Amino acid sequence: MYAVGLCVDTAYLLPSLVTLLSLADATPDRASAAVRVLTPDLSRADAAMMAATVRFLGFRSFDLRWVRPGWRVVDGSYISTATYLRFDFDAGFVDRPHLVYLDSDVLVLGDLTSPLGTLARGRIGLVRDLFNHTVGTGPALPGVADRWPGFRGRPYFNAGAMWCDTEVLARLHTDVARIMRHDGRHIHYNDQDALNLWGLRHDSVQPLPPEFNTFEVDRFAELGDWVHPILAATKVPSSPVVLHFVGAEKPWLDNCPSTPAVGLYRRYLRHARRLARW
Repeated sequence: MYAVGLCVDTAYLLPSLVTLLSLADATPDRASAAVRVLTPDLSRADAAMMAATVRFLGFRSFDLRWVRPGWRVVDGSYISTATYLRFDFDAGFVDRPHLVYLDSDVLVLGDLTSPLGTLARGRIGLVRDLFNHTVGTGPALPGVADRWPGFRGRPYFNAGAMWCDTEVLARLHTDVARIMRHDGRHIHYNDQDALNLWGLRHDSVQPLPPEFNTFEVDRFAELGDWVHPILAATKVPSSPVVLHFVGAEKPWLDNCPSTPAVGLYRRYLRHARRLARW
């Protein structure tokens, strides 16, 4: 048994419904999966609509809690402020042995559960970041490789999809908050950097295959040449389980390049609008 956790503010309410619709399509046994939502600002009417949608989709268990982010956002105006609640899930609220956290700018296209069967106790499952993939080679974790040379060259992970047992949530919350407070000089990508520093210090990250957090990259290829050297040096999975629309070019925006994946997203978006009577 597991719960899927989302962090949703008013700006990302409709995208979160898209994520849930795709999750429902990808999850045949929806009755065994719970949905848990943290929000800083949804109205009670929005929360009720979301609960009704989740139950309409066949998920039997839904809960929502209002929480305020505990630190200042320092990068990216396009990023939902609710993202910084992802370490505020606790075991009592999740009420399941495992939590799969997802950002609200993803499509779920396959089975989320397989990493849970191999996840070692006390570790969290993450996928290496496609763009900022290595400690000491990009803007992430500034100064960490100089201060701790042993961390140079280690993998750097994206926090947009995360698998964990609920026993680790309390320690993760406390440690990430402490890093955000006391290690600010090493923070560029907010709590994602804090999560990576925590994982480096405690060897607490279990790497997962790239299909569990695959970036949609065709949008970037249409907008500039900078992405081509990165793509030449790696292999983007052709059958993602989680397809992540990172960056400012979000698929629900009119100025987003119309790639095949964006077309798929917008079909879900139209369905979400009908369900929400948007």
